[in-house]
Amino acid sequence: MYRAGAGAASRISNLPDGARIPYHGDMSTPHELSGPNPPADPLALLARWIAEAGTLRVQPNPNAMVLATCDADGRPSARVVLCKDVTSEPGYLTFYTNYQSRKGRELQARGRAAAVFHWDALHRQARIEGPVVKAPSHESDAYFASRPWPSRIGAWASAQSQVTDSRAALERSLAAAAVRFGAPLPGSPEAEGLFTGTIPRPPHWGGYRLWAEAIELWVEGAARLHDRLLWTRRLSPSGETFHGEPWSVRRLQP
Repeated sequence: MYRAGAGAASRISNLPDGARIPYHGDMSTPHELSGPNPPADPLALLARWIAEAGTLRVQPNPNAMVLATCDADGRPSARVVLCKDVTSEPGYLTFYTNYQSRKGRELQARGRAAAVFHWDALHRQARIEGPVVKAPSHESDAYFASRPWPSRIGAWASAQSQVTDSRAALERSLAAAAVRFGAPLPGSPEAEGLFTGTIPRPPHWGGYRLWAEAIELWVEGAARLHDRLLWTRRLSPSGETFHGEPWSVRRLQP
């Protein structure tokens, strides 16, 4: 399982001593997707890829993914969010956001999404598609409590994706939220001290689970003969969760 740690991969840095970025342009070099027997669990491999990207520190936020949604009329939109957890069994990715944001409204309307990870320096890409449901409240509460307190204040202050009159209006909203919870104003000199007050999770903020119905993993190859493998499975709703049938896998032309 991949789970994002606090402050993980927050900056670009040099590779650790002795580490090297794997490049599979030489097709004589075997890798996970090149052989005749591909991995049975694509989510476990995806979790390992994210962890490796974080260990090698080849880019900030190696758990960043582009999340694409559609509104009720089928008009698409996309944005970057952070994948905070990959649970290979039973098979979903977790991310957090404002439920009233544009993506939240579109997920409410359609209940499906697609995501893309791209690690250019590692010559790897991953695509995931499937249904999306809200994460359990206790998980959202626990993650929200782990965030830095200024971020928790900001979640109360911002009506994400809504029009605002000015930057000053946003700052007034932030100040009001800080006063509400007895916290110093984030960014002010007094905010440097440790704030230990309680800031509960807003009802409009929390987690989503993107259940993997299809996963495509890609590794760059020479002469554009990239390795592309597509895993698919059938998902059956079961209350607030899903039951997944075994994965089937096919090789795609690049």
